[in-house]
Amino acid sequence: MGNSISHQGIINSISDGLVKVRITQSSACNTCKVASYCSSTESKEKLIDVKCSDTSRYTVGQKVTVVTDTANGAKAVILAFAIPAALLMVTIVLCIYLGMDEALAAIAGIAILVPYYIAIYFMNDTLSKELTFTIHAGE
Repeated sequence: MGNSISHQGIINSISDGLVKVRITQSSACNTCKVASYCSSTESKEKLIDVKCSDTSRYTVGQKVTVVTDTANGAKAVILAFAIPAALLMVTIVLCIYLGMDEALAAIAGIAILVPYYIAIYFMNDTLSKELTFTIHAGE
């Protein structure tokens, strides 16, 4: 699993061909020895949908490992962060270059993200086929 990303999780629910796994996503601060004294530590619970042809092997509450390859992780980061950041910066710089007020340029930068995220929303089915996870029983 050298080229993979994995998270430990617990099965939250099982339906036809779909296993929902609850994982706890922790910030890097959680490994720090003084994290309990610091207010910046952060952890969030996420539900991951894993398509699975044989759901009978799993039970709700079972500990599992959710795995995806690093290429999927990179694609997700590019879609979620890199492209929106580039759109935002290019729009702001272009608007300022064209003589627009900085406040209006900032609003235009944020406004350009609306159609981008709407497009991402409508591409959900396509993206869910490309960005896949697998599930492994046990720790």
